[in-house]
Amino acid sequence: MNLIFLAIVAVAFAMGAVRQAVWDGIGEAPMALLGKAMIDAAGGAVTLAIGLVGVMALFLGLMKVAEEGGLLRIIAKVLRPLMVRLFPEVPADHPAMGSMILNMSANALGLGNAATPFGIRAMQQLDELNPHKGTATNAMALFLAINTSSVTLLPTGVIALRAAAGSTDPAGIVPTTLFATICSTAIAIITAKLLAPRFAVPAGSAEGGGDVSPPTEEAVLEATEDMDGAGSDAYPLWVSVTALMTVGALVPLTVAYGREIAPWIIPGLMVALLGFGAAKRVAVYECFVEGAKDGFNVALRIIPYLVAILTAVAMFRASGAMDAVVGPLGGLTEMIGLPAEALPMALLRPLSGSGAYGVLASIIQDPAHGPDSLVGYLVSTFQGSTETTFYVLAVYFGAVGIRRIRHALFAALLADVAGIAAAVFIVNQLYGP
Repeated sequence: MNLIFLAIVAVAFAMGAVRQAVWDGIGEAPMALLGKAMIDAAGGAVTLAIGLVGVMALFLGLMKVAEEGGLLRIIAKVLRPLMVRLFPEVPADHPAMGSMILNMSANALGLGNAATPFGIRAMQQLDELNPHKGTATNAMALFLAINTSSVTLLPTGVIALRAAAGSTDPAGIVPTTLFATICSTAIAIITAKLLAPRFAVPAGSAEGGGDVSPPTEEAVLEATEDMDGAGSDAYPLWVSVTALMTVGALVPLTVAYGREIAPWIIPGLMVALLGFGAAKRVAVYECFVEGAKDGFNVALRIIPYLVAILTAVAMFRASGAMDAVVGPLGGLTEMIGLPAEALPMALLRPLSGSGAYGVLASIIQDPAHGPDSLVGYLVSTFQGSTETTFYVLAVYFGAVGIRRIRHALFAALLADVAGIAAAVFIVNQLYGP
């Protein structure tokens, strides 16, 4: 991460310096624009973190109710046959299993704000099993890669934006988003598994973090001592298969009724989790408040990481480096079905969520394109099927003080590339000329 951060800043500064040297004195100086972008980004990072306090408190409180009621253990047992194979380093009944599943479920429904608290909680619980603090374990790297490419059944935010822009088929991106995210998630898993042994460090390293050894029996017992004796057995295989088939059956419903379903998701999630807790005789109010207390502390911990990443990205954009990359590539990407108008979105999405959102909004509201054009479907699918990789990396790893990220970024970026490629393919197949 050190090299990536320095490279982005160095390239942006060099580009800004060149533009300053040839500046004709008209308008604001390039270096002044660069400095202004840095200050604005730093302030925006703090504002963003503060804005997360409320939503994180809300969903961490709901998660605490679900955890106390045993919902996480139930879900973990249902998906245990898959999860134990993906994450062999994590005990089947560890709370991290349930947190990861809730994070993936929230991402599948397009609830980015809900997924973030679940993801941070999962990272904190995975760190309990980390024998080398400050270094990402294989489970952490795989979880982050899956998180940035998570299969999405219902991209609610993008559907709402398309509807506001006057789309005649706002949920038309549901099948394209589902296809793209299935491809990107498969690449994320394969890449993370293949790269893990290549990023091992010699045994005895001060910070470790290579081929991380499984947690000791004592560590597992300590980390799971609050699980109230939950059994380690999974539900019968037919239960898991039935549950997965039920989820699969929801896909056509999301395609047909995505716009109608979207407004019900967050209120329904709150009622469902609180209702479950009440049915399990959990003191839902006290439990909710206890879980919500962590929201403020977590938001404060991630501010330095957000300032670093968002400032570097703002420099890259303000210096003109982003435009310099897009220009030469536009002609080439046209040949593979990616119009030059959509290329900035593809490049910007892993770097800046707000920047990509701005590009999306400007394109689908532009009369020259609109939400139901090829470009409109492309950028909408990009927004719904890829994640702001550097933001997720900064927030999730920053919350637990991870400095050595090992192969996590490579796996996440390759998943992003796969998601973009799959989106270009499927959108051209369904909505191309």
